[in-house]
Amino acid sequence: MILLWWALLASALGLALAADLYKVLDVDRSASERDIRYAYKKLSKKWHPDKNKQEGAEARFIEIAHAYEVLSDKEKRAIYDRHGEDGLRAHESGHHQPNPFDMFSNFFGGGGHQHQQQRRGPSSVTEFEVTLEDMYKGNSIDFRVKKKVLCDHCRGTGAASDSDIHTCGQCGGSGVRVVKQQIFPGMFAQQQMTCDACGGRGTVVKKVCGACGGKKILDHTAHLTLDIEPGTPEGHEVVFEGEADESPDYEPGDVVLRVRSRKEAGGWRRKESSLYWREVVGVGEALLGFERNLTHLDGHVVTLRREGVTQPGHIQTIPGEGMPIFGKEGPPGDTHSHGDLYVEYAVVLPQEVDGKLRRKLEEAFEMGEAGHDEL
Repeated sequence: MILLWWALLASALGLALAADLYKVLDVDRSASERDIRYAYKKLSKKWHPDKNKQEGAEARFIEIAHAYEVLSDKEKRAIYDRHGEDGLRAHESGHHQPNPFDMFSNFFGGGGHQHQQQRRGPSSVTEFEVTLEDMYKGNSIDFRVKKKVLCDHCRGTGAASDSDIHTCGQCGGSGVRVVKQQIFPGMFAQQQMTCDACGGRGTVVKKVCGACGGKKILDHTAHLTLDIEPGTPEGHEVVFEGEADESPDYEPGDVVLRVRSRKEAGGWRRKESSLYWREVVGVGEALLGFERNLTHLDGHVVTLRREGVTQPGHIQTIPGEGMPIFGKEGPPGDTHSHGDLYVEYAVVLPQEVDGKLRRKLEEAFEMGEAGHDEL
């Protein structure tokens, strides 16, 4: 596994060095550190192989990580700008290549002192109803989420350009001001307060961004896909990491979907890995037996067979025809990967018995005149 990873790393790095690293991150050669960081944040999440199952996603992810590792380092970026790929190879000769997955984890708060201190925004939890059929078979459901995203034009600064961001003249860039208050005649106390000129940011914007009007964020509708696994439990939570509202002041939280089945299940009921079905039969079938076909949630047919008398309320257990056991794979009817199906029988009596049917029933149950005489 380790050898395979290093082979992928070497291949991806070869592609990265062959390509323009600025184009890999889709930024200009004059891009600021903020632009490079923003581009890596967006692209690394998009191409991470845990989320992106396209062929070549892992190699693309490693390529993006390498481009960021070079361009976010002032020394390496300068070497790359002056001497290109050859100069970069000579500089990195014999140096240990960072693990792109560790870099991703550190960037998003999984390690490293700087990012552990970074605030994280609130997550949103939403109840999401799907059909019981979806939970039985599995399905992929596209849905939309309305949220706030950083303005693409200003990268969340609110300024028309980087040159329009200036150090606050009131606090000198510290974000706080020391205010002197008189307590008694001749006695003063100093109090540190958030700078009201810059709101504690330490910078002020001279010309606001034309795209967002200085608000730094815009309304956006994100298109996401919910993958329902066969046998998904009721209340199972699916987490979309970093898909909540964006802000220049914190890392976005998660969008959490709590999956539940709709109440209208077409007569089917579920309890964990068990399924329940109520089958209605007539008097004749209840007395003489029957064979019926029941169409299951995925369309396959289950044969219901009874010989002899079926009492009202009788429950028949059919092994392996319940819900798939979450996390296990197997065909319908596999008793190890599916729960059981419980069929409850209800017997329907006729509203009335006509003369001909009555005589036959009396003969069958010996309830004619002879039967009355014996009683």
